Amino acid sequence: MPRVTMKLLVSTIIAVLAGLSFGAYAQEYPVRSVRIVVPFAAGGPADIYARFMSQRLQESLGQAFVVDNRPGAGSIIGTDFVSKSPPDGYTLLLMSNTHTVNESLFKDKPFQLMRDFVPIAPLNYSDLVLVVKPALAVNSLKDLLTLAKQKPEALSYASSGPGTPYHMAGELFKSMAGVSILHVPYKGSSGARIDVLGGQVDMMFDAVTTMSDFIRSGKVKALATTGKTRSAILPDIPTVSEAGVPGYEAVIWLGLLAPRNTPAAIINKLNAEIVRIISKPEVKQAWAKQGAIAMTMTPIEFTQFMNEDIAKWARIVKISGARPD
Repeated sequence: MPRVTMKLLVSTIIAVLAGLSFGAYAQEYPVRSVRIVVPFAAGGPADIYARFMSQRLQESLGQAFVVDNRPGAGSIIGTDFVSKSPPDGYTLLLMSNTHTVNESLFKDKPFQLMRDFVPIAPLNYSDLVLVVKPALAVNSLKDLLTLAKQKPEALSYASSGPGTPYHMAGELFKSMAGVSILHVPYKGSSGARIDVLGGQVDMMFDAVTTMSDFIRSGKVKALATTGKTRSAILPDIPTVSEAGVPGYEAVIWLGLLAPRNTPAAIINKLNAEIVRIISKPEVKQAWAKQGAIAMTMTPIEFTQFMNEDIAKWARIVKISGARPD
């Protein structure tokens, strides 16, 4: 047999065996516990839904899925950890649109989202709600805009850190409403929420999934929600767009990523299982009661979605002049 033909035959056999090996590996996966890194503090939407998914993935795949909170630097610390982890499917990243914002907000990150990660699947999205401390002398969004214009920089808004949906919702609001409000960044949404509830900071854009109970109990005043239409769980609260800032929209969405070079068979297996879980009527209904809407996409569709979101936020960062602070 000619040498070239023999080399081609050997290469083909190796490729076929490798494909069979990866396929068998994916069928067996997982054979040990899987870590889901949440690069945000405990208590926020990312942490809550990471724990929801970890429990159900554990039930369906027969291995422990363990949540590992690694907050800091606007999600960069935990995200960098995952980017440097082995691409074997045993370290995953719970991400939010903080990550798509950070692609343009932080120029010197140690990773690039679409270069160093593989999209697995989105989970859900929810509106935010603008709340103010009860002692603030405003009862509507128009009241707030009037006060902010009368006293530039006198008011403050809390966020869970630079680049997070809470931060960017505030910066977009300031830009579109033409007001100057001081940004007070925290290391996580829990700290920001506590200080708004305690009256140390004037206001906050927070996820309806975590703030709605505080609104109902009167611990904060809700002025507006951030979706295109009113929130199903806060139907009496107008949107920012209808209450005084036409065209305004901001949401928080969540998804799962893996380090680049994670085998496609594992990515597809995880995607199929996640889609199966969040497509259940009881899951959709439970999330809807919390203000979260399930999102289902293939890995390819999720990749396209993320690329489009990166481009959208790049435009908003440029227009608003948002900085990492």
